[in-house]
Amino acid sequence: MINKKLIITLGLSSVVVLSAMTAFQPGAPQPEMKAQNLKVLPKNISHKDLDRVMDDWAHSLGVHCNFCHARNEETKKMDWASDAKPEKEMAREMFKMTASINKKYFKAGKDSIGMVLYTGVNCYTCHQGKEHPEVVDAPAPKRMGPPPGGAPAPGTPPQGTPPAGIPPNNGR
Repeated sequence: MINKKLIITLGLSSVVVLSAMTAFQPGAPQPEMKAQNLKVLPKNISHKDLDRVMDDWAHSLGVHCNFCHARNEETKKMDWASDAKPEKEMAREMFKMTASINKKYFKAGKDSIGMVLYTGVNCYTCHQGKEHPEVVDAPAPKRMGPPPGGAPAPGTPPQGTPPAGIPPNNGR
């Protein structure tokens, strides 16, 4: 009686263990999804590297995926390959611009996947977490000493002063 119970218990345990082991065995490796419509990034970029690049760009501009990528309303999912949004083409142009600057002025090479190494400028250099970089005029230089051409003669009105008798702004 004990032998039958032991044999049945061991038999059932073996079935459970073997079933569990076959369920967790790794099957054939799933092929990595290849990105579509890549125009400036390497065609052989891994999903991991592509995700890293997209994260860098998004953080540099303080945006999310939908800033450049359109949503497919039928599937209710992002359509990564779509060029429907002009921001995506602008991102491509900006990438080419920074790569060109880095190559020309900072002698940047390429890494193992063909990406221009960030050695000088990148998206954050100008954007600093903003969708559109702020354009700021350079401060006017401080003038030291006399103006070009020497100091004006004593009693000479400063340049830009209307002649005596004419009101400023022609009376407007």
